[in-house]
Amino acid sequence: MNYMNVIERYHEHRDAIHELMASIFAGAFNKDLFNDEFLLKHSLKWVTRHYPFVELMFTLNGDGIQTSQDISNNISHSKRINNGLNVDRSYRPYFIKANENEGIVVTEPYLSSSSFNLCISTALKYKNNAGEVVGILVIDIDLANAIEFLMGDRKRKKFHPFFISIYTFIVIGLFFIVGILLFSAGSEIISLLYDPNPEDLQLKPFGIIIFLTLALAIFDLGKTTIEEEVLMQKDILRHSSTRRTITRFIATILIAVSIEALLLMFKSVLGSSEYLVNAVAMMATSVGLLIGLGIYVYLGAKAETLLKSNNIGH
Repeated sequence: MNYMNVIERYHEHRDAIHELMASIFAGAFNKDLFNDEFLLKHSLKWVTRHYPFVELMFTLNGDGIQTSQDISNNISHSKRINNGLNVDRSYRPYFIKANENEGIVVTEPYLSSSSFNLCISTALKYKNNAGEVVGILVIDIDLANAIEFLMGDRKRKKFHPFFISIYTFIVIGLFFIVGILLFSAGSEIISLLYDPNPEDLQLKPFGIIIFLTLALAIFDLGKTTIEEEVLMQKDILRHSSTRRTITRFIATILIAVSIEALLLMFKSVLGSSEYLVNAVAMMATSVGLLIGLGIYVYLGAKAETLLKSNNIGH
């Protein structure tokens, strides 16, 4: 999930994410954490076992100075020399919001300085019976993982590397076929140049165009597959992503069928009238594909607009 999708999903589910963060605080933490770092670490383990998107936790005093080490289950973060102890966090948005408000506060998304992922922080100011600030507890969550957790997408995410490897293998096979077609077209062109005769000059160019057209269509299919499924972090839960993939795939087939129809039409004009019926049928197929694609894109875009307006209304 790329940054743009994460931000869009966050704004769609902002209230649910904030409620989830508040529930984590309400059910897992208390003021004893400020006096017992072992309890702090134990609490993080419990939280990450139930909420795996929580990546960091620490405490601050009333002046914004960090009073505990960064508590994290991330091995790479735990090995860092700078563990955060005694670092001034008074300028950070979570401290400013927590210091100015009572109760649980949640920041807007920002790039984490520890994980370099989009995250949000939740903070809660604890006071003693005299009204003095005991400290502020802060937890950071990985926003992308939190959204996947809320939408039930974590299991699919585990299989994503396997899917990518399969798509890559298929695309390599398609490109191999493209190479064979280009080699065949090149061989035909060379034979025309070195040993031309009138009959070959009339028929062979059509064969060469067929080879090149098929190579173009297959290459475009492989290019679309590797862009959509391997290189891009596609959001499969968004209708526009699926619609874009289908549109590009059908457009590739449409181009190939249209070119083949034109070739058959040219052959019929040059005297091979038996190709005329097939040429007309293929041209009609191209028109049908184009009309069907237009209806699909129109209805898909209209449905997505209605879904968005319903989400906004709720």
